[in-house]
Amino acid sequence: MQPGPQPHAAPDPDAGPGRVRVRLDLSYDGRDFSGWARQKSGHRTVQAELEDALRVVLRLPDTPALTVAGRTDAGVHARGQVAHVDLPAGVWEASGPRPLLRRLAGRLPMDVRVHRVAEAPPHFDARFSAIWRRYAYRVSDHPGGVDPLRRGHVLWHNWPLDPDAMNAAAEPLLGEHDFAAFCKKRDGATTIRTLQQLRWERHPDGVLEATVRADAFCHNMVRSLVGALLFVGDGHRPPEWPGKVLAAGVRDSAVHVVRPHGLTLEEVGYPPDDELAARNLAARRKRTLHGGPAPGCC
Repeated sequence: MQPGPQPHAAPDPDAGPGRVRVRLDLSYDGRDFSGWARQKSGHRTVQAELEDALRVVLRLPDTPALTVAGRTDAGVHARGQVAHVDLPAGVWEASGPRPLLRRLAGRLPMDVRVHRVAEAPPHFDARFSAIWRRYAYRVSDHPGGVDPLRRGHVLWHNWPLDPDAMNAAAEPLLGEHDFAAFCKKRDGATTIRTLQQLRWERHPDGVLEATVRADAFCHNMVRSLVGALLFVGDGHRPPEWPGKVLAAGVRDSAVHVVRPHGLTLEEVGYPPDDELAARNLAARRKRTLHGGPAPGCC
């Protein structure tokens, strides 16, 4: 059955003349990807796979550029990643969301799926409009190791872990801080973030899951925080140690950046449509500690 006429696409002031901004919600298994961002080296990345698929299925003369909410590292998974792309209005109207979903499903490899495509509201920006990102990190401390069917998504920690001690250690890390001690420094980028949630829960199958939510994350932040808390959970450090590391403000050689395969981007939060423009402006301003705007970098 041929799709019916598509509604006329409304111009987006940020997409450019004659173009429509389209939001894509997607997920991927990060094991065989060298991260999200397209690389000059030619290594396989999620962005390259998706941009190339869009170019082919929409018969575009040039490869479209995607903007993403969170640029995940090599080996990191995503269940609730969000991206946007600016398409010629005529191309979007000729395709429509449902046919585009089907074409992408037929073109993309099985380890990356787009599960929703929709015209974005005015001023939507997948990166700068986001007000929080939520990750999960999964760990098993079972003496026999990880369930083989979950080995690509759960870290094995060969010491018994105490989630109560880990949650106690996480408390001083909540709120707005300079997380330089837990981030890989990048030139010109701030390490000030607001950590909204960091809590461990043991599920009935024995797997420990950390829920980590912040307005944004700097490079290696989640994996460094998890590494520090695991060191507390297995008794190698006292619960007050991560807070002392944070206060010191410098990288501590004892903070281990855990492996990426236990980490999944679960969800990205956005404000109401009428607050998107203001959020974009605030996110682009460089942040200062205590009251500055939230960072736009992930």
